[in-house]
Amino acid sequence: MSYATSFWTRSVAVGDFNNDIRLDIVVANQYDNTISVLLGYGNGSFANQTKYSTGNTPFSVAVGDFNNDTHLDIVVANANDNTVSVLLGYGNGSFANQIKYSTGSGGVSVAVGDFNNDTHLDIVVVNQLDNTVSVLLGYGNGSFANQMIYPTGSSPWPVAIDDFNNDTHLDIVVANWGDNTITVLLGYGNGSFANQTRYLTDSEPRSVAVGDFNNDTRLDIVVAYYGNNTVSVLLGYGNGSFANETKYSTGSGPQFVAVGDFNNDNRLDIVVANWNDNTMSVLLGYGNGFFANQMTYSTGISPSSVAVGDFNNDTRLDVVVANLNEKSVSVYLGYPNEGFLNQMRLITGNGSRPKSFAIGDFNNDGQTDIVVANSGTNNVGIFLKYDNDSFASQITYSTDSSPWSVAIGDFNNDTILDIVVANHDNDNVGIFRGWGNGSFSCQKTFSTGFNSQPSAVAVSDFNNDTLLDIIVANYGTSNVGVLLGYGNGSFTDVKSFSTGYDSLPFSVSVGDLDNDGKLDFAVANKGADNLKIFLQTC
Repeated sequence: MSYATSFWTRSVAVGDFNNDIRLDIVVANQYDNTISVLLGYGNGSFANQTKYSTGNTPFSVAVGDFNNDTHLDIVVANANDNTVSVLLGYGNGSFANQIKYSTGSGGVSVAVGDFNNDTHLDIVVVNQLDNTVSVLLGYGNGSFANQMIYPTGSSPWPVAIDDFNNDTHLDIVVANWGDNTITVLLGYGNGSFANQTRYLTDSEPRSVAVGDFNNDTRLDIVVAYYGNNTVSVLLGYGNGSFANETKYSTGSGPQFVAVGDFNNDNRLDIVVANWNDNTMSVLLGYGNGFFANQMTYSTGISPSSVAVGDFNNDTRLDVVVANLNEKSVSVYLGYPNEGFLNQMRLITGNGSRPKSFAIGDFNNDGQTDIVVANSGTNNVGIFLKYDNDSFASQITYSTDSSPWSVAIGDFNNDTILDIVVANHDNDNVGIFRGWGNGSFSCQKTFSTGFNSQPSAVAVSDFNNDTLLDIIVANYGTSNVGVLLGYGNGSFTDVKSFSTGYDSLPFSVSVGDLDNDGKLDFAVANKGADNLKIFLQTC
């Protein structure tokens, strides 16, 4: 499932921003100097983005409660103006305007933690252009002290934090892609850090994450190597030092790495975003420091960042990927013993604004095909499925203006599926008769009433004559309309049922709601903030 963001979605993080116990998403949009917040519905889907301004070239984003008000806040590293932006959360999913703090040059990665054990969250930023990290200690009221700077290796990029030497003080690890090393800075627990210790790595380390991969209660490190398409695992000794790396193959150009238990076996696994071949790799852990070969999943274009969380509240970890060159994020829902639900993109066309879809076998080959109502280009698109689970390119048929909803049924009793679409701006429904080979006739329209603005359509047999009928939710006239079918592809004039003054119905569903053998329908009314039930009595 993909959701629109803005230009160059460089980084992604998750948290509950509106205190509804459902995870939300925040992404950094590098080229238009914003972040996008997408609030989660708790079923794996998300609302449209809300954007907030940042500094110049936001490159990385993290979340935490910086002012101790129990509401999550956001921090963004701005690469081209040498600042971080802090946006304090109101706890309802919205945020205050940014407050900026100076950092080093070229901030490309940010993380949060309590570095001086005062229960207030602090910030660490990687400054790629001057080969340093900046530590900004938090006052607990949403403001921060001036930066303290520590040297790293050449061209540092990603940062992670945890306690690598078991002294209860947070430490810092940074991957330096300019000299193929990682830097470990051990924390003293007072907000300051020891001089770096560097470990030689492989080609172009781009990302780093930490976790206990061999269940010895000592933290380990995983590094993504962009230059040779691998990740390496370095097992920790618990004293701040690490064993030699073990390498595993990934896709092409691994850009970002994260960890989580994706198959619920209490062993940490690895997920990697692969920039060059538009995939993500999942490597399941054996719990002894070793990992299975990768499983790959398609992403959007140029996956740049990945985050992990349970987005549909099924106790299984899901994954969100930021697709930098596609202005989108992709969400992958986790399934037991099956890995992740594999996403597949079907292209509906520029400006198509697909509003609704339905499925059925349109060419009688035993495969399930898809029809989409493209509200922006005034057509319906047909995707015929092949027996290898892929789909043919879209075939379009012109509708009237702004098709909002689509449904299918056999309206002329020839055992071949037909299509009905609700044309919102022309106050009608359009019927496309199927030929049984995946192609359809031009539409024939039937009025839904003057200024009716039909927003949803469904089909069923309402008068028990074995012929399919049509029901529409008329947003403009606050009623539902029923068009009884003659069984030859044509219909009676619309008969309307009021849903209440200014109720603005936008969705309708049909079923036998009282178990009396007669079809009823339910209507969701946007204007009245209610769900109205119509029981059939005769």
